[in-house]
Amino acid sequence: MWKRIANLLKGFIGLFVSNVERQNPQALIEVEKENLRTQIARFNDNLATHAGFIERLMRQVKGLEQKEKELTARTAAHIKAGNRSVAGQLALELQTVKDQLEENRQQIIAAEETYKKLVKSRDVAVQEARAKIEKLNRLISETEMMEAQAELQEMASGMISSIGGSGDTLNRVEEYLNERRDKAAGKARVASSTIDTKDVEIKEAEQAALGEQALREFEAAYGFESPAQEESAGAQPQKELGPKEG
Repeated sequence: MWKRIANLLKGFIGLFVSNVERQNPQALIEVEKENLRTQIARFNDNLATHAGFIERLMRQVKGLEQKEKELTARTAAHIKAGNRSVAGQLALELQTVKDQLEENRQQIIAAEETYKKLVKSRDVAVQEARAKIEKLNRLISETEMMEAQAELQEMASGMISSIGGSGDTLNRVEEYLNERRDKAAGKARVASSTIDTKDVEIKEAEQAALGEQALREFEAAYGFESPAQEESAGAQPQKELGPKEG
């Protein structure tokens, strides 16, 4: 029973962690970046240890090469001096030095190849990890952009349905304005139907009479004849313009 309860708790914890990870992908990427930096630092530390081993081998090779020269010179000197016994011992020691020197040289070659492979493996792994992280960053940006576009489209769709629906505010405003316009037009029609036109007709007749009288006075003053006088008098030469002399 306790095992089942423990498994159930693990399941709940795993579900909670998975939901948190889905909601915060950028945080996971930052964690992976930090892990990558830590792994690179640890790898470089081990790589430095390997490089130190190569340096130690190279220093041993230089020492053995120097010792080889010395033993070669001493062996030759004892041979010339006739000390063959000592020369034999030196020759044996020289052979051992040569064997060690050859072995160290082979170790340096192998260590150098291993070092180059390790560096290449590190660079490839880091490059792949960085490329994957950059790809995830682009994916996050694209996802956020698409989510924002979807949200804007949903908002736009909701706005269109709410604005264009029946009984909304804009429709009520249009209805109110139409009512006010129709009422104002009706008031104007009623007011125009109650205007008394008799005074207007009288004033128009007075203005016409006054105009005719003024015209006749002008014709008399300047010697013009009215159409009725022209018909009775016939065709007569027209008098000069200007007022009559008194």
